Amino acid sequence: MLENSLFFTELVSMPVCDVRGRRIGRVKDAALVPLVNSSRIDRFLVGGGDAWLTVRYDQIRSISLDHGISLSDEHLTPYHDDEYMLRLGRDLLDQQIIDVTGRKVVRVNDLTFDLRNDGVRDTLLVSDVDVGIRSILRRLLQGVLPPWWIRWLQQPIPPNSIRWEFCNVVEPDPLRRLRLNISYQKLEQMHPADLADIVEELAPAEREAIFETIDSEVAADALSEIDPKMQASILESLEPEKAADIVEEMSPDEAADALSELEAETSEEILDEMASEPKTEVRELLEFEEDTAGGMMNTEYVALPDNATVEDSLKALRVSEELLETLNTLFLTDADGRLSATIPLARVLVAPGGTRLQDLASETLIQVPVEEQQERVVELFDKYNLLTLPVVDGEGKLTGVITADDVISVLRQK
Repeated sequence: MLENSLFFTELVSMPVCDVRGRRIGRVKDAALVPLVNSSRIDRFLVGGGDAWLTVRYDQIRSISLDHGISLSDEHLTPYHDDEYMLRLGRDLLDQQIIDVTGRKVVRVNDLTFDLRNDGVRDTLLVSDVDVGIRSILRRLLQGVLPPWWIRWLQQPIPPNSIRWEFCNVVEPDPLRRLRLNISYQKLEQMHPADLADIVEELAPAEREAIFETIDSEVAADALSEIDPKMQASILESLEPEKAADIVEEMSPDEAADALSELEAETSEEILDEMASEPKTEVRELLEFEEDTAGGMMNTEYVALPDNATVEDSLKALRVSEELLETLNTLFLTDADGRLSATIPLARVLVAPGGTRLQDLASETLIQVPVEEQQERVVELFDKYNLLTLPVVDGEGKLTGVITADDVISVLRQK
């Protein structure tokens, strides 16, 4: 493998010779142009004295660890910074990037290139980002020992690298992100909890860059997994319109919890940008004290009239498909909206379609008023091994539900 590979630490300071074999300088940096090719080194920045020259990949004849770089074209141009270039030394080395497969943030110590020849010229393609002890050794010995000696010394050390295609560069500047063709689609495919862990390791500017770019539904799922204080920091950093798009995708109780951590003015700006229905639900929840049943409850549930049948419940479930992942209980209410029974969903799924839901109800109706204290709610979940606890107002009308997830979140914060 090493015969057809080159490390960035070896490329830097490599001599560059013109068509006559005269040295014109040494490599100072190399750059990708992601809009053209996401892995091929497109430019070599060569320093000779005070000025740098730009060498295009198609001006190179050969690249050799022993003899350096030989050119096939002498028409070189002075180096000018190009916003479409991702410079490896300046923009990647020692920077944090995301390892999508390992679901973690890593620091770039070195880069590995595949050295290829198409019959006309040698080209370099970024193959791996090096993050282990080997790459640290190369950095420490760079310029101190000849490259072949360093390669020999690193052999006993296991390699530790990440394939370039599984890395995600984080660029805070929206305009530069566009010019460098940087996308966060790989992050959108991760589990929200893993994405949340990654976001928590990043600096504030990088967090903002991710949340203002990724899909709002993915952002909402990830934000729900993040520490409340960091939630507030992220929402405050975004434009109110983008923050509102994300908050709308959160469950009402999680949205209310997130907004309650913000300054009143900021929270109001976000609410003003939200659609009317989710805005109303969140505003209602914000009126309750955080450490009460009303502050813990969610307003997403399925309630049916107390004369409904199994067939009626299945129809209701079909129109509430977005709740199915977390739904485990149905609720029955009388003509005035008062809670009359709870129905375990498992019983509904095995009962004949004409069965009255009342006949499947739990024997004991356990409920709490909206003003019930958080400690009492936790006690009830523990005592009765509950998955869901309905919350009612002063007239006994169903206003929301508390789930085991809500209780776990409370216990984690303690």
